[in-house]
Amino acid sequence: MTIDERTRRMAKAAKLPFGDAAEGAPAVLVNRAFVFDPPWLRYHAGQPGAVLTIGGVPVIAHVRDAAERAAVARAMAEGRPLADAGTLRLTAYEDGAAIVNEELRKRETPFAMPLTPATVKAAERASYFGAYKGVTDLLTKYLWPEWALVATRIAARIGMTPNMVTALGAALCVAATIAFWHGHYWSGMAMGLVFMVLDTVDGKLARCTITSSWWGNVFDHGIDLVHPPFWWWAWGVGLTAYGRPIGADTLWTLLAVIVGVYVLQRLVEGEFIRRFGMHIHVWRKVDSDFRLITARRNPNMVVLFVSMLFQRPDIGLIAVAWWTVISFVVHLVQLGQAMLARARGREIRSWLA
Repeated sequence: MTIDERTRRMAKAAKLPFGDAAEGAPAVLVNRAFVFDPPWLRYHAGQPGAVLTIGGVPVIAHVRDAAERAAVARAMAEGRPLADAGTLRLTAYEDGAAIVNEELRKRETPFAMPLTPATVKAAERASYFGAYKGVTDLLTKYLWPEWALVATRIAARIGMTPNMVTALGAALCVAATIAFWHGHYWSGMAMGLVFMVLDTVDGKLARCTITSSWWGNVFDHGIDLVHPPFWWWAWGVGLTAYGRPIGADTLWTLLAVIVGVYVLQRLVEGEFIRRFGMHIHVWRKVDSDFRLITARRNPNMVVLFVSMLFQRPDIGLIAVAWWTVISFVVHLVQLGQAMLARARGREIRSWLA
């Protein structure tokens, strides 16, 4: 897309007027010769007088009056540093200034770079990795990125929307469920693997092309929320066809533990947010590290995959139940530690900040 279209989409997402509607001052000026991550625009929109520079040249500037606007606009148009910055606060990108991205739960220096034909590939890659959450599970953080980058590029270039990617992933999710039900665990995990990668792609595609929407968010996260219990149920039913049956009472007990305790864990996470205004996984570094392996779909699938290496899918389901209980206890301890720390007068704030 053109830099103007990209900027228009960023402005719309940030609920800022764009183009003719933004004439005068105060205003946020954007240099067409550069490309940058949307968090920079949101940050500068709330920082009157702030200017981000690369090589001294203004990239984004929140000007407060007509004189500042004229001076910054001239410097941007001529590709040179400001002759007189006055009271503007200049921040050099090269100095590694970092901001907290609460949406993606990370502290980062969002990318910014000159936009030329030679930098397009680098800008694509920087935009893609900039859309990644800082605190997530180990597969999403370490295994999916390069695979999903290729898929995201392909989806963007053939004109797929994020919702199309989500719909394709949903079809594979259902197919994996059916495979598990019939004891075809390897084929089910293969389809589940593609689905899990696409579950990363749709969000990255939406953020990179700046086409996130309310419906897309509901569609994506709705599937994420609903499908795991069906996977565990189908896995348990498929044990009979695989030749490792477990009793109905045992199966329903395992499902009750996996689903019920997981719900309790999410309630603990919600209570942490209510009390302290942030996710439980971003309080301390150790909490972020535990998020890599806590009992969610992806880490649970790792457990089931390992169990299949030993041809014991029944033990895998039992292990998932135990890991869910252990993860819940850890979250309960984290909440208790935060409550005790506050009672002793400590400020509860994210290590990312």
